[in-house]
Amino acid sequence: MKEHQGDLCSRYIKIFIVVSCYWVVSIATVFVNKTLLSSDSVSLDAPLFITWFQCVVSFTICFILSRTGGIPGVFNFPKGSPWNLDVVKKVIPLSIMFTLMIATNNMCLKYVGVAFYYIGRSLTTVFNVLLSWLLLRQTTSLRCVLCCAFIIFGFYLGVDQENLLGSFSLLGTIYGVIGSLMLSLYSIFTKKVLPSVNQEIWLLSYYNNAYSIILFLPLILINGEVGVLLKYTNFDSTFFWVQMVIGGVCGFAIGYVTSLQIKVTSPLTHNISGTAKACAQTVLATQWYNETKNYLWWSSNLIVLCSSAMYARFKQIEMEVNSRKPLSEEKKSLV
Repeated sequence: MKEHQGDLCSRYIKIFIVVSCYWVVSIATVFVNKTLLSSDSVSLDAPLFITWFQCVVSFTICFILSRTGGIPGVFNFPKGSPWNLDVVKKVIPLSIMFTLMIATNNMCLKYVGVAFYYIGRSLTTVFNVLLSWLLLRQTTSLRCVLCCAFIIFGFYLGVDQENLLGSFSLLGTIYGVIGSLMLSLYSIFTKKVLPSVNQEIWLLSYYNNAYSIILFLPLILINGEVGVLLKYTNFDSTFFWVQMVIGGVCGFAIGYVTSLQIKVTSPLTHNISGTAKACAQTVLATQWYNETKNYLWWSSNLIVLCSSAMYARFKQIEMEVNSRKPLSEEKKSLV
């Protein structure tokens, strides 16, 4: 009994440490990206270039880990090359979604405040339900649909209150909605692509970052950032490159701690942890940037957060019930 209690205590301590690391890394990543994208200390109006550089840093770390085999005593990095033609053909469609997802997320963060960032990107769950029906012909229970309706209402209320407070950005909100759509598509098609990389999340991250480095180049050109980069005068600043590298390391770290949290807990716990983290992130942002929000603005956040958590819980109950029923492979959810 004592040994069992000791093992249980050790497991809880491990879960607490992992979840705490996820919170710290995730919140730090958002604040670091906001600083890079819109602060006077960087003053580089080239958000896609900044995102591209973060992919370069993530790819470099993955490349080193692939050569060393991982971190001894921590984890083993799977073997694989992103330049295999067969792998490229299978993964590149997902990498396009990945590129658009991180690009629109950072574009959203450039134009909206950290406090409003969660609301601006809160429609991922709604798109999951909609795309599951359109692409998979998978129906959703009424209570989950009602949760989505409340999320939409919370999103609308948040946009309305942000507009009344004078800090609303239509462009940033549009990027947030597109980012939510891309994240939903990415989540759905990831399961289709994972068998092509032997179910290895690390390999998929390695390949996505490798291909994104190339895919970002035409986007940077189309967005008119080449002229901005040519005129930028702080490329010789050590402080600038330190900030850029920190942003890249944070981008890599968030992928690792997210996978680790799901591994030591569960997808449901990850969703709940992410929802609670978003709430803490919003409170921290209002304090950090000295922003004053009204009651209805806070209500919109609470509606979105609670509705998202309830959706995750209802979905888990449905999955537990469905797991007891024999289903054909094509009918299983990809979300």
